[in-house]
Amino acid sequence: MKFTVTMKRNHEFQRLYRRGKSAASPYLALYCRKGRRGENRLGFTVGKKVGGAVQRNRVRRRLREIYRLHEDELLPGHDIVVVARVKAVYARYGQLERSFLALADKLGLRKKAEG
Repeated sequence: MKFTVTMKRNHEFQRLYRRGKSAASPYLALYCRKGRRGENRLGFTVGKKVGGAVQRNRVRRRLREIYRLHEDELLPGHDIVVVARVKAVYARYGQLERSFLALADKLGLRKKAEG
């Protein structure tokens, strides 16, 4: 994650939930807000409803990898929080990836295709 800083503080997440835009799918909810920096700030939330520690960490690793692979396609300067839903545990990697990209498109986070 070359252009990304991790968000870890609770008040940053709360501010984003209150003031940011959101989109949801059966697997994920995505919150975003234009930031003041030139880089993206990224946070993940995987609650205990999703499952035990092993399942939560697996979902978190998958989401982190999806973001890493598509980081170049996203516009810089946004705060982004990805919230995993219960169905994310049972989803295949491809389903999570399509869901993430669809939500990013919906919120206008992806760069427009040139050509």
